Amino acid sequence: MISNLSGAALPHLRPASASTPHATSGLQPVVTAATEAPDAAISGFRVDVSQVKLLQGAKLISVADVPVVRDLMAANWLRTHDTSATQSFVSDDAPQNTYAQVKVDGKVVATVYNGGSSTMTNAAAGKIGKLEDPPGLGGPDLAQWRADTYARLLGGTVEKAPTAITQSQWTPRESTSTTYSREQLDAAFQAMLAEGQKAAAQRQSSYLASRTQPGTSADLSA
Repeated sequence: MISNLSGAALPHLRPASASTPHATSGLQPVVTAATEAPDAAISGFRVDVSQVKLLQGAKLISVADVPVVRDLMAANWLRTHDTSATQSFVSDDAPQNTYAQVKVDGKVVATVYNGGSSTMTNAAAGKIGKLEDPPGLGGPDLAQWRADTYARLLGGTVEKAPTAITQSQWTPRESTSTTYSREQLDAAFQAMLAEGQKAAAQRQSSYLASRTQPGTSADLSA
C-alpha cells in the first residue's frame, strides 16, 4: 500500500545500490607474494607513517561549547521525551480513522480516511495517476470525493466504514510547534547530560560487579 496525500507524487521503493568497499574507503590493497596467506587481507593494507603529520594547534572541544549542536541535541531530547504528545497522537491512517474502502472484484484497492488522506495498491495508483483534489475540500468531504473518484476511475464500488464521520464531527488536526524556549533547551541539555552520567555509572557498576565474581575475567585488550 502507498500513500496518496493531496495529489502528491506517489513514492516508489528504490533498491539499494551495490557498494564497492575499496572505492569508498580510499584504501588500495598492496599486492604481495603472500596474498594467499590467511592474514594477507589484513596485512595488505598499510599506512605510510612518513606521510603522517602532527596537527598544530588542535584542541578538544565540548558539545556544550557549540551552541548550534547543543541546541539540536536538546531539541531532539525534548521531542523523544514528550510522552504526552506520543500517547495522545493517532495517525490519520489509523484503522479507527477509516472512512471508506474502494473495492474492485471484491478486493480492496484503496482506503480513504476521515481526514481525507488515502492509501492504495500500486496497480490502482498506476491507473489513477496524478489526481488534483478540488480546492477547499478537507476531512470527510475530501474522503468522500476521493472514494467516489477512485471507484469511478477503477471501475469499483465504495463501501463506507462504520468508523466514518461527518464533516461536522471532524476536527482538523492542530499543528504541533517544535520551537522551544531558551530555558527549555538549557534544562533539556542538562537532563541529557545527567542521563549519560547515570548510564555510565551503571555500566561501570556492572563491570566492577562482574570482576568481583569468582571465576570471571575480562579481556581488556579489545
